[in-house]
Amino acid sequence: MHVKPTQQGVLTEREMRTVEDERQRVLAVVRGRCPKCAGELVPVPYRGVERDTCSRCQGVWLDFGELDQMLAEGTGFLGSIRRIFT
Repeated sequence: MHVKPTQQGVLTEREMRTVEDERQRVLAVVRGRCPKCAGELVPVPYRGVERDTCSRCQGVWLDFGELDQMLAEGTGFLGSIRRIFT
């Protein structure tokens, strides 16, 4: 087993791959890619919020605060969900 010294101690090769995989997922988000499958994120307007929908897996991704904006209306299905969690 190959190990690499770090400030915290020693990482195995498997741990290093896991760290690199996570780093690539984070970079994919920054580049407008889905964090789940790396598909292209397409902006879709919804209730005054621009949500990002993955063109591959159809996942929906929201930026910080966008869910609160969508739930602020307080009616319908989304309002019901908000009442469950508050």
